[in-house]
Amino acid sequence: MEPRRECRDDPAVAGSRAVSDGPTLRIGAETSGGDESVPAPVPPDDPEAWYAPDVRAQYESAPGVVATVRERDGGRFGYDVREPPLSPADERALDRVRDRFSAVRHRRPLTRVGVVERAERGFDPKYAEAIDRLVDASAAARRRIDYHALREFRLLGELTPIALDDRIEVADVGDERELVVHTETFAPLETGIDADADYVERVAAERLAQYAVEFAGLAVDVVVYRERLLGSDAFETKYAVLEPDLLPGDEELIEECKSRIWETTVSDVVEDRESFVAARARRFLSRRLTARNTRAWLDAAAHRARAALAERGLAAPPVDSRYARDRLDDLAYYVLRDLVGEGILTVPIRDPYLEDVEANRVGERVKVVPRASVLSGADGAEATGAAETTDAAEDAETGAGGEPGADVDPPTAGERVPTNLSFDDETTFVNVVTGIAARDGTELNASTPSAKVNLELDGVPQTIRCAVALPVISEGGPHVSIRKQRADALTPVDLVERGALSVELVTLLWLLYEHRGVVLFAGPTGVGKTTLLNAHAPFIPFDARPVSVDEGSREVRLPHETGVSLTTRDHEDAYKSVGMAELMTEANYLNPDVEVIAEINTPESFETFGESLATGHGVIGTTHAEDIGALADRLRERDLPARLLREVDLVVFPRQVDGERYVSRAIEPLSEAAYEGLDPEAKRSPSGDPKRGGAGVVEVGDESVRYNTVAWRDGDGAFRFPGAPGGSDGRGDAPGAGPRFRVFDRIASRTDRDREAVAAEFESKRRYVEYLVRDGVDDPEALFEFLADLRTDEAATVERAARTRGRSNDRGGGGNGSDGGEDGESDPAGRRRS
Repeated sequence: MEPRRECRDDPAVAGSRAVSDGPTLRIGAETSGGDESVPAPVPPDDPEAWYAPDVRAQYESAPGVVATVRERDGGRFGYDVREPPLSPADERALDRVRDRFSAVRHRRPLTRVGVVERAERGFDPKYAEAIDRLVDASAAARRRIDYHALREFRLLGELTPIALDDRIEVADVGDERELVVHTETFAPLETGIDADADYVERVAAERLAQYAVEFAGLAVDVVVYRERLLGSDAFETKYAVLEPDLLPGDEELIEECKSRIWETTVSDVVEDRESFVAARARRFLSRRLTARNTRAWLDAAAHRARAALAERGLAAPPVDSRYARDRLDDLAYYVLRDLVGEGILTVPIRDPYLEDVEANRVGERVKVVPRASVLSGADGAEATGAAETTDAAEDAETGAGGEPGADVDPPTAGERVPTNLSFDDETTFVNVVTGIAARDGTELNASTPSAKVNLELDGVPQTIRCAVALPVISEGGPHVSIRKQRADALTPVDLVERGALSVELVTLLWLLYEHRGVVLFAGPTGVGKTTLLNAHAPFIPFDARPVSVDEGSREVRLPHETGVSLTTRDHEDAYKSVGMAELMTEANYLNPDVEVIAEINTPESFETFGESLATGHGVIGTTHAEDIGALADRLRERDLPARLLREVDLVVFPRQVDGERYVSRAIEPLSEAAYEGLDPEAKRSPSGDPKRGGAGVVEVGDESVRYNTVAWRDGDGAFRFPGAPGGSDGRGDAPGAGPRFRVFDRIASRTDRDREAVAAEFESKRRYVEYLVRDGVDDPEALFEFLADLRTDEAATVERAARTRGRSNDRGGGGNGSDGGEDGESDPAGRRRS
């Protein structure tokens, strides 16, 4: 067929020249009338792509996946994807994979970052080995089949291409309940995917942290993430334990292993239950996997041998790899989790980044309370995860699709977060609850349906406090509430740096801890009372003898060699139980200098508190009361007179607001004479709010409780301590007026000194606290060692600290503070050094 000649006067030809002024592809022979040509190929998203007028962008969003942005009617944009195509043979191979894996539950990535990471890693060895037996294809066909199998079973199905597209910044729900996405250039893009489709919320989810929790020598990954899609769940922040996936038949194999693990005769006493179960489980499972996989390999080998011998003359593949190693580890994990651990609670209980774990009833999601460090990305939680080996770890503070996390408020700390864990049946839940109680020697039954117990687990440095109950008293099934302390204790330096309290208040607590004062930390549950108590424990002199008396809990941490910790013991038989009265008698025989009562809540603990005040030694404790009035009411409820509060030197009230924990105020209960002798200025609140400064009287029945607010936190977050020597609110009491507070008088009377000497000691100690904060002495052992040296030889300790700081300044080109002037600087004791 003769090609059409180019007509220079033809408008159509002129238009084609406008389409492409570049090189042309010539078709046919050249004639005297001119060149026969068509425009050169250009990408479909090029403005001159005459064959795709509606395409505005086209690019490869993932290997083999092409994304196309098209302009639609009305100025709208559509987002389409083209995935690797499958041949009929590929489809048949993929159907075999579907038949194999469709019966098991697959754990899919929770965030876009997780999708990218899993896509990059591909199938785990146990999956790859199983697919090897099902698929015999070329390398190119195998890549296509692997993509579709991974997309269908291990990623997010039809949403996978969207999750893998790093140009997508935002995912949201459109007006027609359709998923729409935004890129930097186009928004919104209609995807045609129903907003109620499975896993839609995960496309918009943001990972906050990922790390590994150790259990029985295995590392189990944990993810804390936030869903950004409105309406998907009332809870936005979530916590997930990434337990191993199981292949078909694995659940039956696990149950068989658990039932047969104790069948073999045991000749010796089992001292290490975990090692015993692990060894037996691995031996049993490896035998079962070897027999099962050998048969599978033989079946696959017979099929491949017939095809290979017919086409190429090759021999059958050898049966040398019996099973994937990760599969044995995964199966052993579930056996150990149920026989040695605490079922589905095993990982949360051992997670150092959780404060609380709660399971309330059957079928309901387990709730946890993550620490603020996880939600903010601090404390290195991101770096500890075994799975965080790619650059995606840097995206943990990133919003969906790469939006900087700095533009998004972090989740509120201290709030409950749902998990992906739940108890499916009551029997399993009851077994876990009774097992937790049995760890502490408590037997739960119909006559003893609830208990407070303590768990001490291998590899977990802190004691875990649990409250458990059976369905006898708990509607909807058993329940368990677990409170966990930090593995690393906080210090006053940590608290000051976090804005939880002031240097002046730390100094006052140091004085009271050292001179056998009576201090109470009062407030609701979870505000940090025990944290404050333990943080200041190093201020008890190293050569003193502190004795802690705990009712059911073991939360007090005493760094002293001379310290003793006593704990009550509950038992259904009265003669086997140990109560607070017995512990109080025991404590008095130990000749304590300071008695620490972890929780003063029950009648027995209040009675112990009242008796301790009469012994003359120091008393430190915590209780539940939001203000001085509530504290006085609690004393009356326990048949103790409210005037007993006059024996308390200081009551500290911590609070938690929007995840932030801080000391809201510190008050001193006063006698009538001490109250009347206060400086009139001290009785008035500067703001008019009695909770922020000032003194007052609380009527409790026929008694009056007088108090004075020594220190408080203003609404702007600033701490006030009027009258503190050397403080920002003034240097001591005003001449000719009464004192601003009476706590110095109490210490002076207890140590047989005058008020001025106590004030001078306060000012000296304040400088030491400033030095500790300035130099970041936030290790509990280092702090305790410094305080012990200071008490043993103050001059030598000060000189050593000054030399150490001087060397640091020489190396760093200067100090971190501005204590000194132009001619020198101050040492920790405040002396000038040139």
